[in-house]
Amino acid sequence: MRKFDLIIIGTGSGNSLLDPRFAGLDVAMVERGVFGGTCLNVGCIPTKMFVHTADLAATPAAARRFGVDETLDGVRWPEIRDRVFGRIDPIAEGGRQYRAVHADNANVTLYTGNARFIGERTIEIDGTQTITADQIVLAAGGRPVIPDIEGLDEVPFHTSDTVMRLERLPSRMAILGGGFIAAEFAHVFSSFGVEVTIVARSGALLRQEDRDVSARFTELAQARWDVRLDRKTVRVDRVGDGVRLELDGGETVEADVLLVATGRTPNSDQLNVAAAGIDVGPGGYVVVDEYQRTTADGVWALGDISSPWELKHVANHEARVVQHNLLHPDAPVAADHRFVPHAVFSSPQIASVGLTEQEAERRGVRYVVAKQDYAGIAYGWAMEDSTGFAKLLADPETGLLLGAHIIGPQASTVIQPIIQAMSFGLDARSMARGQYWIHPALPELVENALLSLPLGMGH
Repeated sequence: MRKFDLIIIGTGSGNSLLDPRFAGLDVAMVERGVFGGTCLNVGCIPTKMFVHTADLAATPAAARRFGVDETLDGVRWPEIRDRVFGRIDPIAEGGRQYRAVHADNANVTLYTGNARFIGERTIEIDGTQTITADQIVLAAGGRPVIPDIEGLDEVPFHTSDTVMRLERLPSRMAILGGGFIAAEFAHVFSSFGVEVTIVARSGALLRQEDRDVSARFTELAQARWDVRLDRKTVRVDRVGDGVRLELDGGETVEADVLLVATGRTPNSDQLNVAAAGIDVGPGGYVVVDEYQRTTADGVWALGDISSPWELKHVANHEARVVQHNLLHPDAPVAADHRFVPHAVFSSPQIASVGLTEQEAERRGVRYVVAKQDYAGIAYGWAMEDSTGFAKLLADPETGLLLGAHIIGPQASTVIQPIIQAMSFGLDARSMARGQYWIHPALPELVENALLSLPLGMGH
């Protein structure tokens, strides 16, 4: 058994913990797969590179209304794919090489393999090596959920981990799931000319979003893709080189490629965390306190293994918290999860922060609400956008914002001033009147929504 000062399991946001202040510690890093974690290799970064390309491919379909005649001559899938991973893969390998051999990391030992706890702060790697440490950080992430569907284990299928590396572009794709992964890949592949069918068990797509946003996105998706709502897939069979899905409504769906996008689950179950006294809560997430400490002394957790948000910006924030607390154990700082935003990079984009209207109702929170259509601002006219809107919720007495939900062009950017206002306690009146808003720019969507809030009233 080898003893270290610090062990880090996972090289996504866990890799960002080490800086020159840790040079005096003997550190082990354990990675079972590709260096760099989900975001770099199979998540946010490559997917958004595909999304941007899909946005370009989709422009001819919308150009006619502006008096511009455009055609899509075709997409060169191998070039699209290889542009993305020709950049991503060297970064991942470069990160591994840096930790493994660079002089800056003379104090770091990199292990490749599957880590499992076999006791208090003691880890076995692939059953052949045992290491222990005074401090351990769990940053081992999550993985796609594979649903229990008859025949699924006997047919070829993809998840978000593999679908971006398809050898060739299919003619037809079936997507199981109605969440953000399904929404983003439906946009990507349909923009490249693939016929997309979405099969969702719920009655709406993106049902975790504010109900108005979910309803609008579902309506737009149904006009663009073959969307089967309230349907459960009961069996999957191989048909030639493709697959056939049998749904509980009696209909079938045939496709060349099947993408399973039914959610993600934390990897805690693969680490035997119970052997180390580490508690796991609902959904398999490792239980942590406000300082990112687990229930086991000297063990910390961050990112998707402990965070139900499963967002890279949350993992990065938690990594900074853990980093500080490792270096300053007598003056720990707490993670701030009050206003965690997220975005869905489909078409249209969606961005959200804070309470949805249904959450406010469920919690009994008093609120007022305002909506502003893109069609009501000057740049919305320029874009001929007739479906997008911003929706704000605020406290009727204080004017403090409780939630914001935007569906439409550049929603992920337009929402940022609201995140800032919520984080720093700026009320709606002060935010609207206390600064200039560039005219005619998209942030006027937020300005007009703020001015429309019926403060002094409330549900």
